Amino acid sequence: MILRRRYRRWTKSVLLLVLVMSVMACSHGRMLQEKPQRRSAAVRKPLSYNDSQRLKAFYYEAVSQQSQQHYDAAFDLLKKCLSIDPQASEVYFSLAAYYGELHNDSMAMFCMRKAVDLSPSNDTYLERLAITLINSRQFEEAAHVYEQLFQNNRSRSDVLNVLLQLYNQQRDYEKMLETLDRIERIEGNSEQLALARMRVFSLQGDKEKEYGTLKNLSEQYPHDMNYRIMTGNWLLQNGQDEDALNEYNYVLQQEPDNQAVQLSLIDYYHTTGADSMANVLQEKMLVNPNTEANTKLTLMRKVVSDNEQSGGDSTEVLDLFHRILAQPQRTSDMTELYAAYMSLKKMPQDTINGVLKDVLKIAPDNAGIRLQLLQSLWEKKVFDEVINQSKAGVAYNPDNMLFYYFLGMAYSQKDQHDEALETFRQGVSQINEDSNKEIVSDFYAIMGDLLHEKGKIEEAFAAYDSCLHWKSDNLTALNNYAYYLSVLNRDLSKAEQMSYKTIKAEPTNATYLDTYAWILFMQERYTEAKIYIDQTIQYDKEPSDVVLEHAGDIYAMNKDFDKALDYWNRSLKAGNTSKLLLRKIKSKKYIEK
Repeated sequence: MILRRRYRRWTKSVLLLVLVMSVMACSHGRMLQEKPQRRSAAVRKPLSYNDSQRLKAFYYEAVSQQSQQHYDAAFDLLKKCLSIDPQASEVYFSLAAYYGELHNDSMAMFCMRKAVDLSPSNDTYLERLAITLINSRQFEEAAHVYEQLFQNNRSRSDVLNVLLQLYNQQRDYEKMLETLDRIERIEGNSEQLALARMRVFSLQGDKEKEYGTLKNLSEQYPHDMNYRIMTGNWLLQNGQDEDALNEYNYVLQQEPDNQAVQLSLIDYYHTTGADSMANVLQEKMLVNPNTEANTKLTLMRKVVSDNEQSGGDSTEVLDLFHRILAQPQRTSDMTELYAAYMSLKKMPQDTINGVLKDVLKIAPDNAGIRLQLLQSLWEKKVFDEVINQSKAGVAYNPDNMLFYYFLGMAYSQKDQHDEALETFRQGVSQINEDSNKEIVSDFYAIMGDLLHEKGKIEEAFAAYDSCLHWKSDNLTALNNYAYYLSVLNRDLSKAEQMSYKTIKAEPTNATYLDTYAWILFMQERYTEAKIYIDQTIQYDKEPSDVVLEHAGDIYAMNKDFDKALDYWNRSLKAGNTSKLLLRKIKSKKYIEK
């Protein structure tokens, strides 16, 4: 039946956990002896001794079948349990999980509610029902269930914290305040509770109580200047500028270097129209070596943003960056921001690269910055520097395969093929289940090319196979693999299938078309080969000597010897020095070897 087929796809762990929890609940539940309930459970008919034993036997057999992944049998056994005792709460609890897996949400909810109705003092059932209700966004009912949970155990402040969020969802601010009072009775008074009350008063729009709560905090903790600053911020936001300034000045008298109050003063100056004073204080904080790095970063981002909005004159911003960075930097964040700003202003790349190198002096393990630098160096074809930076990247980030990629490719550009091959081998040794499939595929593809160039044909083909295992549509690998097979007149059917994928993906790619034409030629499918070599010549504005020789060979086997001779002569002029080509031209016919 349909139900049985669907059960076989369920995971063992989820349902086994549910049944085990049910058994645990039973140990405190109806099968043994429930703890005294604070409200009446549903009236149930007492079971005979025989029915009680049968119920236990079927239920524990359901657990056993579940552990063996026989989900359909377990489900049937649970339904059998209900036929013995329609008020077995632990059975409803277990069935709820099955119906949930079947996406029968209404039956799952029915079973969950039934389990709770039958065993209202079982916290496991109550919590599962509450979570289910929250997930279905039935917040009001979820709150009722959590209230029942709290009635079962009045020491659970964790339940009250959930209730606080639920009442917030319902915008029931009075119940939020009542819940905070209950938390305080359990945990005692705290700053966090006071701030929570203040937020509720704010949501209610009760300015007087909101300010009173904040004022009480300041008086209760007179040595904590944060509350005086918060008071000043509240006053500033509510239009009481002079009172706010008094609070800020009091903090400055106590703690002249307090950075939080200085930030608040900057907002105060902007709010009251004293922008020049705000800028002076802002600059003072930025060049102060004692200002925290995160604070400086926040301020400097605002400087950049304000400057861009006002027209984007970079002179003052760059000068400020220079003064900040003239001091020793504990982190690389400001230097990174400087590099990003220079890129925004399209400054010379060499200058930007110098700043990127400064970042790496501070944070040599910053992979993102090093890769940004490598990309620039690669575009400039400074391969020796690419090698040096890539080696450093491998040393500091040995699990980042992109550094092996840049290093191997730079070696390859310098014709240091042994070093390139060894680098890529080191790179693939870092492969794990989280590795980027495209990067891994490219590694093996490049290894295949290098191995083929070294004459290690079988190793090259094994590398191509690994490449296509990771990414079956790696077009470059498909093309090269197919072409090298055709040159050897080997596995031509496999070669033709691989090459066909490339021309389907890129039908105007002359390289791929030439490979496909040549494979068809090797299969003696000369008429078809002519169609694709013509397309190759059409899309290749400067065909190579190899392509031109292929064209001549294909035309010769199609008995168009004049056209074949024309292509062979063009191949000769393009630099082909093959003696076999000279023999073809001299004899005016195709010669295989």
